[in-house]
Amino acid sequence: MKRDGQGVEAHNEFQRSYFERADHRTLRRSGSVYLRRHVERMMKYAVIEPGMRVLEVGCGLGRYTFILAELGVQVEGLDLSPQLLDQLQTINAGKYDIPTHGFDLVDAPAEMFETFDAVIGFFVLHHVHQLDPCMQMAANLVKTNGSVCFLEPNPLNPLYWAQITLTPEMRWEGEKGIWKMYPDVIFPSMERAGLRPQDVERFGFFPPFVTNLPVGPPLESAMERVFWNRALPFQLFGSRSKV
Repeated sequence: MKRDGQGVEAHNEFQRSYFERADHRTLRRSGSVYLRRHVERMMKYAVIEPGMRVLEVGCGLGRYTFILAELGVQVEGLDLSPQLLDQLQTINAGKYDIPTHGFDLVDAPAEMFETFDAVIGFFVLHHVHQLDPCMQMAANLVKTNGSVCFLEPNPLNPLYWAQITLTPEMRWEGEKGIWKMYPDVIFPSMERAGLRPQDVERFGFFPPFVTNLPVGPPLESAMERVFWNRALPFQLFGSRSKV
């Protein structure tokens, strides 16, 4: 895909440095209830089943990748940072067959086109340089009627403002794309890529230390039903490729 020449390389270099230079807790693998809930909601929303071939964009150290592999998904990881992908494979130590790809999503080669049942990402879309080229490439990579889905933070939830401001390794310069994470921005981009958007789905309520308690998931589910939906912290943006 042709680049637009508007600072893409500088943007990507900043993002690589942003995630490589610090021990980002948002990259750490844990297999916790909190993270598993993200994966389970994604799989249900995107209709991902064991055995399906799925590309995870922005996989980093495999925080979600390993959970997907454990659940029987034929997952492949894509990330800008070869350094993070090397660490992912070191952590994996051959336990799962997880092919990895170290390049920008928009640089995916033609031989990958129409080979995936789903292209997904967890908290990566607000880090891309431009939505439209990335969405178009995601659409190119999925099979007919395949899924393109992203789990993203909700900018209407003030807990993210506090997290970005107070977490030492996080910077607003690296997270500013959060202000684009609205349905009236994401869904038109999907439509321009020839995708068919589905309704946004929001969930979550508590921080990880509460969700991971034995009473956390059922209590969180109850709070999701009574709290203002538009401000719930996690948003699933999904679409299907056109038949």
